[in-house]
Amino acid sequence: MKTLIVFVFGSFLIYGAMAQEAQVEQKTGPEMAFAESQFDFGDIYQGDKVEHIFTFENVGTEPLIITNVQTTCGCTAPNWPRDPVAPGQEAEIKVVFNSAGKIGRQNKVVTIVSNAINPSNKVTIVTNVLPKKESDSQ
Repeated sequence: MKTLIVFVFGSFLIYGAMAQEAQVEQKTGPEMAFAESQFDFGDIYQGDKVEHIFTFENVGTEPLIITNVQTTCGCTAPNWPRDPVAPGQEAEIKVVFNSAGKIGRQNKVVTIVSNAINPSNKVTIVTNVLPKKESDSQ
């Protein structure tokens, strides 16, 4: 009987230790962490070009490689690093929005595709496009 109790108790101890070890196990690989995920330009006028730089850090354990950056509209142009971003290194993605032909509230999503643990990240720019300024000369 003592042997059975010791065996059962020992099994629970081993199982518990294994479960804790599995929870401690961390994912390895590159990982993107953005300082901000959205930027609001406020009001701009139709025809204005505005830009914002999104800063991110590779908080992972391996080099980060951005393979593509997709936008929801041709009016939004991204520029991103083509070289690998080392662990602990910061980098930037510049987003330029051209408001020509736009009017009203604009919400543009930029999707960053990479080899990261979180392979698809999104940042957003928001603005309100007002009609062109009327000329002061008459």
